[in-house]
Amino acid sequence: METIDARGLSCPQPVLMAKKALSKKEAAYTILVDTKAAKENVTRFAGHAGYNVTAEVTDNEYYTLSLTQK
Repeated sequence: METIDARGLSCPQPVLMAKKALSKKEAAYTILVDTKAAKENVTRFAGHAGYNVTAEVTDNEYYTLSLTQK
C-alpha cells in the first residue's frame, strides 16, 4: 500500500498527487491531508476513480484517508 503525504499543501495539489498515485492502479492507498477541503476533494476524486474512501481524524491535526478499490 502506497502512502501519499499531502499535508501542508493547498488544493489542488493533494488531488493532483492522488491522481498521479491512482494512475498506478494499486488496490489500496493511504493519503494524509490536513484541511477539510483537501479531504473532501480527494474523497470525491477517488470515488469517481473507482475507490471506496474511509476518513479518520488523527489527533485533531490531519485526516487519514484509506482508499480501496471498489
